[in-house]
Amino acid sequence: MAKKSKSKKSKQVKEAPEAEKSSTQRESDSPSEAPKIPKEVEKKLKQIKIKLDKFSKKIRDKFEKYIMGVALLPPPKPSTQKSDSSQEGEKIDKDKINVLVLVDDSEPTKMSKQELKEKLATIIDTIAKETDEKISPETILLSELWQNCYDGKKELLQLIALSAPIYDEGMLGTIKLAEIHKQMVLKKFEKYIVSYVLAGSVVQGKPNPNDIDVYLVIDDTDVKKMTRAELKDKLRAIIIGMGIEAGEITGVKGKLHVQVYILTDFWDSLKEANPIILTFLRDGVPFHDRGIFMAWKQLLKMGKIKPSPESIDMFMGSGEQMIKRVREKIKEIGMEDIYYAILTPSQAAIMLYGMPPPTPRETPQVLRDLFVKKEKLLENKFVDMLQSTFDIRKKIEYGEKKELTGKELDELLSNADKFLKRIKRLFTQIEKMKEEESMVGIYDSVVSVIRDVLRLEGIERFSDENVETMFKDALVDLGRVPDKFLRILGDIVKAKKDYETGKLTKHEVDKVRKESMQFIKHMVEYLQRKRGRELEKTKIRVKHGEKIGEVILLGDIAYIIHDIDAEEKSLSKAAIKPDGSLGTPRETTLQELEKALAKTDIPPRVFIKQPIFDDLKKIFGKDVEVLITY
Repeated sequence: MAKKSKSKKSKQVKEAPEAEKSSTQRESDSPSEAPKIPKEVEKKLKQIKIKLDKFSKKIRDKFEKYIMGVALLPPPKPSTQKSDSSQEGEKIDKDKINVLVLVDDSEPTKMSKQELKEKLATIIDTIAKETDEKISPETILLSELWQNCYDGKKELLQLIALSAPIYDEGMLGTIKLAEIHKQMVLKKFEKYIVSYVLAGSVVQGKPNPNDIDVYLVIDDTDVKKMTRAELKDKLRAIIIGMGIEAGEITGVKGKLHVQVYILTDFWDSLKEANPIILTFLRDGVPFHDRGIFMAWKQLLKMGKIKPSPESIDMFMGSGEQMIKRVREKIKEIGMEDIYYAILTPSQAAIMLYGMPPPTPRETPQVLRDLFVKKEKLLENKFVDMLQSTFDIRKKIEYGEKKELTGKELDELLSNADKFLKRIKRLFTQIEKMKEEESMVGIYDSVVSVIRDVLRLEGIERFSDENVETMFKDALVDLGRVPDKFLRILGDIVKAKKDYETGKLTKHEVDKVRKESMQFIKHMVEYLQRKRGRELEKTKIRVKHGEKIGEVILLGDIAYIIHDIDAEEKSLSKAAIKPDGSLGTPRETTLQELEKALAKTDIPPRVFIKQPIFDDLKKIFGKDVEVLITY
């Protein structure tokens, strides 16, 4: 199976059915292909198009809400069979213009569908004769087209695949794209395709070229050389690629959304009465079916496919799980995303001023002392916004606040937006205030932040002379920092040299100042993220009974939280001995842990030795599960 797929992959386009190729050639309007059409044929086609445009406009003016598409059909193939008298089959009128008119009958009317078709067909035939005697329309109801698919009749689909649209609201293009894609898939994988089904809004008469849903069910019951998951992934990748090729072949600018199910998983979903699968069964239209899809569809219609009590409980429970996940996401947004969104620009502003970045806990006070009290550049209310966000984040992190409401999140987002706009203006104020400062100050700030980042990466030796090389080797080449920041650093280094030789221009100063702000801001954010990840590596999660505890290893002290979900947390700390074991735990507080974390700029590497696991059993009990974060 795998070898067969690989050997034919490069031939997919070449092996497309001849009908697809001829359709493409007929529809192509590429300038390079135009000369291949004889002049007399080109002239005839233009005349036919003029007539069909006129015919299409007339029937649309008459039946605006019914006409979904009008398409020129290929001439019927001449019969190669001969009668008993050895005479050739019936001659074909080569001048006859066969046209398909697709009618939307999805809206209920007082007439039956057959009466509606006969009435519309009669009037459309009359309009065709008035336009040109050679025009021969075939009126097809949308429900009739779908019924043909239910009955396993593929002739109409094949005709539409070969047709050239004159007017299309999207339905003809959608059917054409799906039919060509189906033919390509079946040509390569027919043995494995149980069903190819069109679904979504299009089957209800509401085509959307950017949202064409097709479902494939693949027979995996005799797969031996790979796992079922591998089969699904391999076929799905190839089939999606075929969807792109089908779009290129047909010239239809639609987007196929391909859903691939393996038969065993699909059967499990049926037994569970999965709502998505039931909707697919109820509304889907099979373009190809080996007798299974329609059987399932009929069983559903007869009420034979019913959910089990277990599946009902499962789907009920899934709603609660989703709500819980939403609440956790809201907490995560409030605790992390908004927190870092306002923390890093604040620290970047402090660094732009010329000071080293403070710890997150100290940032609001430094911001207040520096820009509110000393320089009087910032209003006190914006520091209050920053402090409020920090406080909420801290309460969530330590379990003092269990939930973050939508109203609270909106307020946090609103304050963050106001804060960032004000900080952006603060950057301009600092830049203006620092206009007279030397280039050396900018350079020193940049080098300082690079030194901090490199220390966090484990590089202690640092030389100003080869700062670009170290930055490139340790950060850019390893993909940790984008290339553009190496270029910015190069500009800053060059500007410093120009400053020292008296060649620095005002334009260069302005450029370097702006670039340095961007550089420092990005590096501070990198520093904070990295520091957060390093702190995570110092934590050991311990499950004991129904509770989850946490051990934070900071240097030679271990801080132990006995239940991280408890409203009032019980904390203790113990010394970490040279052999890796823990000393006698003694009670401590959250405040003491916070101070220890604040003092830990770059957490030291943690080496966990066997004795600590024995001590964890003494602290939490013998029946424990340990999770180490990497």
